[in-house]
Amino acid sequence: MRCNYCEWRCELGNGNYGVCRMYHVADGVIKERFPNKWCTYAVSRVESVPFYHAYPGSRSMTIGTAGCNMECRYCANAFIAREDPVRMQDTMYEFEPEELVRMAVKRGCHNIVFNVNEPAVSLPSLLAVSKAAKKAGIPMGCLTNAYTTEKSTELLAEVFSFINISLKGLAPEFCREYLGVPNVKPVLRNIENLAALSHVEVTTPVIQSVNDNELDLIATFLADVDRNIPWHVFRLLPEYKMKEVKYPNIAAINTVLEKSRRLLPYIYFHNFVGSDWVNTICPQCGRAVIERFSLGCGGDKLSHYHCQDNSCPDCGYKINIHGKRVAWNAGGKAI
Repeated sequence: MRCNYCEWRCELGNGNYGVCRMYHVADGVIKERFPNKWCTYAVSRVESVPFYHAYPGSRSMTIGTAGCNMECRYCANAFIAREDPVRMQDTMYEFEPEELVRMAVKRGCHNIVFNVNEPAVSLPSLLAVSKAAKKAGIPMGCLTNAYTTEKSTELLAEVFSFINISLKGLAPEFCREYLGVPNVKPVLRNIENLAALSHVEVTTPVIQSVNDNELDLIATFLADVDRNIPWHVFRLLPEYKMKEVKYPNIAAINTVLEKSRRLLPYIYFHNFVGSDWVNTICPQCGRAVIERFSLGCGGDKLSHYHCQDNSCPDCGYKINIHGKRVAWNAGGKAI
């Protein structure tokens, strides 16, 4: 049987578990091999995930499973995403959807975010969690590579109201050599589709001399979809098969981004300590309406939120914010 969760559309059965190794054929239908199994559950600031324009300041329960449908040569989570899921089962947690949501509520979390590996490899479990979360009034978000079929992309939008899509590069050569996929066309299609259905932010991990030459093209594409899409440009710290690669030069990458800032008002350059490019600036009057600081490697934090009803306090320009500002200790109540 053909699996339609991602663009590989793998033939399953007879011992074949597909690229992600997370689905199989049982009783004549495609099912998850390890439903309701989680590699982690932790509490994080939503800015660290990263989401800069969704529920600013909120407390997120972050979760993940195992497996992935890409093989990024630089993956920082390869010990989870590329490991054989069977080997991970002894170290994973088993929680029913309602139990996972209860834990999020108990820890004072305002939302649940899937952020360790690719959600498409565990969509049935995540759909069940979303139903329990909706009953509890808890929104869900995710990080995804969006290398998914149109059908599963619609499911992503059903499960997650805010989504960060990793647009890693455009050139087919880059996709084949560094991501292990033929091309980026499905990802571009799904960015367009998801931007019409959910709150979307986009992250591009930069590898100097590999994909930094495509930043202008990526900015142009995003501006054509929606110029208000927040774009996170990550200074990549390569792992997995690229540990020896030098880290990108901050000044050089920022110089490239100067041109793109004329197209997109919400460009953030971070994943390093002390970034000067993590604040949200009002596109109309130039006021810093949301201030953050970055400790690098997922240490981003909200410091000041100046918006009034998600608008600039000086000129009234509406800032693209999903939900409202949520205080870290607000017990789930937006303020």
